[in-house]
Amino acid sequence: MLPQTLLATVHEGRIQLAENLDLPEGTRLLITVLSETDVEFWTAASQDSLAAVWDNAEDDAYAQLLEK
Repeated sequence: MLPQTLLATVHEGRIQLAENLDLPEGTRLLITVLSETDVEFWTAASQDSLAAVWDNAEDDAYAQLLEK
């Protein structure tokens, strides 16, 4: 199984995944606890990286080729 990042919250002392995931019994997990400041930082950092990839002049050349 490839490493994955999953969103979860703590509710009444138990970790709850944001989505259902069928993990085999005994699956080992590494858990990173993020403060709200960490979440805000990583969200902002991710948005900057995504914008750099998706919003660039090189993509305009591909769009022009698709029009032909």
